[in-house]
Amino acid sequence: MRTGPVDSGAPDRLYTLTGGRRSASGAALDLVTRVVGERGPLPGMPSEAARILALCPRPIALAELAGRVGLPLGVVRVLLGDLIDAGCVAVRRPAPAGPEPAAAPAPEMLRKVLRALQNL
Repeated sequence: MRTGPVDSGAPDRLYTLTGGRRSASGAALDLVTRVVGERGPLPGMPSEAARILALCPRPIALAELAGRVGLPLGVVRVLLGDLIDAGCVAVRRPAPAGPEPAAAPAPEMLRKVLRALQNL
């Protein structure tokens, strides 16, 4: 029977990858933001960052990318922030859902419509 943590090396490895930091660029990325590679890996780049670049020759959603790389979303955001800052990837944020809903018609207008319908 095990008495220690199941995967004691993973948190240390993830901390090493991110340096314990959060990315200012990556923090603004939501799950449906599309990521696309702009150029190849740079010398000295972590292998995880190179894997991210290899997975996005075409636009891919951040959530799908994190799943394919097999890293937590927060770590992928930090690595993407670094890749954005280095000019290796571009992000395409989703367009707003649509125009703002129209304001409700004035009560007097509704009364006029109701009267006109009743007169039919």
